[in-house]
Amino acid sequence: MPYFNNHWQELKEALRAQALAIGFDVARFAPATPPPTADNLLPWLEKGCHGEMAWLTQNTARRQDPGQLMEGVGVVLVLGSNYRPAESFCHTPPRMGISAYARNNDYHDHLKKRLKRLSRWLRDHLGEEVNTRGFVDTAPVMEKPLAATCGIGWQGKNALLISRQYGAWLLLSELFLPFPLPPDPPEPDRCGSCNRCQLACPTGALDIPYRLEARNCIAYLTVEYKGPIPLHLRRAMGNRVFGCDDCIEACPWNRFAPATGDEAFLPRESLTAPSLLEFADLDEDTFRAVFRKSPIKRIGRERFLRNLAVALGNWGAPEALSALERLRDDPSPLVQSHALWGLDAALMPDKNTREKNDDVRDAGKKGCVESMGKAFYLFKNGQPNN
Repeated sequence: MPYFNNHWQELKEALRAQALAIGFDVARFAPATPPPTADNLLPWLEKGCHGEMAWLTQNTARRQDPGQLMEGVGVVLVLGSNYRPAESFCHTPPRMGISAYARNNDYHDHLKKRLKRLSRWLRDHLGEEVNTRGFVDTAPVMEKPLAATCGIGWQGKNALLISRQYGAWLLLSELFLPFPLPPDPPEPDRCGSCNRCQLACPTGALDIPYRLEARNCIAYLTVEYKGPIPLHLRRAMGNRVFGCDDCIEACPWNRFAPATGDEAFLPRESLTAPSLLEFADLDEDTFRAVFRKSPIKRIGRERFLRNLAVALGNWGAPEALSALERLRDDPSPLVQSHALWGLDAALMPDKNTREKNDDVRDAGKKGCVESMGKAFYLFKNGQPNN
């Protein structure tokens, strides 16, 4: 790079301009050193706040220090993509609650393509091969702390990155570069005394500010967690089947954020206003076809129907009972047990429904005969709960 050896600032601004031209909404440069909050990772893991996300316990030294992820890295270009939906998260059945990021194709694929375009531009611009590495949410990178060090925003009390311009609606990606480009300054914490995100969380996962307790988080439970949804959290799930945007939408900094115009983040027609009733009869092949290229496909049919059964039970309408009756006969014990809970929840909405046997987490129907009999007696006879 003979020309740019003495013109790093020019290269930096050329890269920033090209990133924005490609479609990223924010582009800032972070030092390839451990972020100031990197030391918070190990205590968080030791408390078990990560739940069953075991990959977070791996490569912790590399995760804390971005300098270990690429030999010769000089700076990290952190990129933000605005995905704010025009319509907020729907909490009203029969519509299904799906997080905004999951209403179209998987954003990982979309952002990786943009990173590759930026790398190709850099190679062509300099006239030689350049060693770079691009990451989108899947590598051991502490993305939000890294973004905070270069002023894209700050980590708020909901543990998410908050931007003055885009609120809490930025998807992050990074391009590791071998140049000693000057980093951009950080952004101070601007949450102040506001705790709206904490109050908005339906399960208390944000009771401690700036720390997410994943084991109580609906986004974690519906997307990452593979077992039975904890009984005491099922009612709080409402109609949410994939993710939860409550703590995002509650942030007052969102008032400055425009709705995204990026077609990649606009919802598919089939996921614009989906009904809970549309998906109760999905077999494996249909599930894969319906959610092809979607983030929802990642959780698989079984967990999707597990979440759907809880949402149908919380809705409790007569048509929800019919769907739950069909889910009761699903081959999966996990789906069966949640459908039985859903029938109880729908038919006895004022009762704190509970499983009849602790073994249900392993046996599905086993131990739920009493619950099933009561639910079907009431369903077939149309008798209200007294």
